[in-house]
Amino acid sequence: MSATSKSKSLADTNILSRAVLDSFRKLHPRSQIENPVMFVVGVGAVLTTIQWGRDVLDHSAGTGFGLQISLWLWFTVLFANFAEAMAEGRGKAQAETLRRARTETQARRLRKDGAFEILPGSSLRAGDVVVASAGEFIPGDGEVIEGVASVDQSAITGESAQPHP
Repeated sequence: MSATSKSKSLADTNILSRAVLDSFRKLHPRSQIENPVMFVVGVGAVLTTIQWGRDVLDHSAGTGFGLQISLWLWFTVLFANFAEAMAEGRGKAQAETLRRARTETQARRLRKDGAFEILPGSSLRAGDVVVASAGEFIPGDGEVIEGVASVDQSAITGESAQPHP
């Protein structure tokens, strides 16, 4: 993946707008309970907001400090939800890209008579034998039955560099 496509996916307006909406949807306690630390911060935000509201109604001094604490706690929870929603959105986009690449990748299937047949990777079935040469995409999941291979799995694993054995 090139640097331009990575930067584009990071600032994709569809992912960003969805993440903003999801960051508010994730304020529901059922969503928050999945992350105990953020759940506790959220409870703290609710309690400090209630206390700030009581201070405002009682015309107490120092309401500005209570407001600042409440806002920072809410900002922390919303930002954590936003970051989680962004990661989920990018993960879904990456999965869709991989699904689309599988249907677009051409495979060289080895027939029983020894000849090759070129077909879409999506039409491969269990038991098919394909030939992949250096620099080619591997059209589907499988195992190496002859020869050796070093495969760049970074699109699947999310690693920035190919691991070396």
